[in-house]
Amino acid sequence: MPTRETSDVIVIGAGVVGAACAHYAALAGLSVTVVDRGPVAGGTTGAGEGNLLVSDKEPGPELDLALLSTALWTELAERLPPSVEYEAKGGLVVASDATGLRALRAFAARQEKAGVVAHEVSGDRLHDLEPHLAPGLPGGFHYPQDAQVMPAHAAAQLLRAAGDRVRLVLGEEVTGLLTEPGGRVRGVRTATRELHAPHVVNAAGTWGGALAALAGVHLPVLPRRGFVLVTEPLPRVVRHKVYAADYVADVASGSAALQTSAVVEGTPAGPVLIGASRERVGFDRTLSTEVLRRLAAGATALFPVLGGVRAIRTYPGFRPYLPDHLPAIGPDPRVPGLLHACGHEGAGIGLAPATGQLVAAALTGARPPLDAHPFRPERFDTAAP
Repeated sequence: MPTRETSDVIVIGAGVVGAACAHYAALAGLSVTVVDRGPVAGGTTGAGEGNLLVSDKEPGPELDLALLSTALWTELAERLPPSVEYEAKGGLVVASDATGLRALRAFAARQEKAGVVAHEVSGDRLHDLEPHLAPGLPGGFHYPQDAQVMPAHAAAQLLRAAGDRVRLVLGEEVTGLLTEPGGRVRGVRTATRELHAPHVVNAAGTWGGALAALAGVHLPVLPRRGFVLVTEPLPRVVRHKVYAADYVADVASGSAALQTSAVVEGTPAGPVLIGASRERVGFDRTLSTEVLRRLAAGATALFPVLGGVRAIRTYPGFRPYLPDHLPAIGPDPRVPGLLHACGHEGAGIGLAPATGQLVAAALTGARPPLDAHPFRPERFDTAAP
């Protein structure tokens, strides 16, 4: 006979988004059960670089979410342990030619009107910020609000900081949703037990679409694969998050084809992380030598000093992609009691705190910290307004 266990809310997914949802729900006074088929941060979060970015986002709902999260990460960094490795190091976006610099200038001007801080850096001053940057670049923009965390530790500490209001059920896959005769959610089923709650949050990341399907609703989350190349530990040769201007276009693209753009950043532990690639190939984890070649070439073009450095490992991850590049956050009117918090693509770590606050507000009936309408989960239905 399955064991019956009850809480106020069940969060499916122990990545950083699920951890943030649990964290803020617990702070609001709710008891939370977090269920994951693997360990904490065992999916997309554990394969991430830990970026907390505003620099790559056009004005609009996602940037609003990022700006709120930026403030929340600053607050969290003051009360979470140092192991989260929060580093407010800023970002540097560089252009390869005068045309690219003009495009960056126009982009930054739009962002500044929305509350982003961006400072133009002339070509002859780039080395003040990054001494090892390649010579001859025409300029770029410095974004002091960009930051970084160690994502797996951040997820774990968000859960731990919530105290005994959060209970973890790890290594158990959700196989079905429990519903009342009228269709309202009343919990979840795993292979070994039933867990009961009047609210269930889908924070399953790349698998959020499959979880939604268990509830009988459509949420078109697709995996978008990316690789990260990791160097041997180094002295701090890269001070900021540094990326080429074409990274912004790649983030906004809906193409399924392989795209790569140079993204380079150091870490407090010493290794340099090198990205970024994007392609939709399902959940294929096959190592791509072509991707690694492109990543290495892009990184050494920005930082020639890396040409003599050893890469010690690489790993793939799957970003949860939705067609309009906005996450699904909030209650699903098609299934009372079901909420979604997934589809953040490569920005989930940065957007997690604001997502958690939106979900907690929906659970408690509190006023949301920003307009949640653009993130409504049912917007992909053809009849949705």
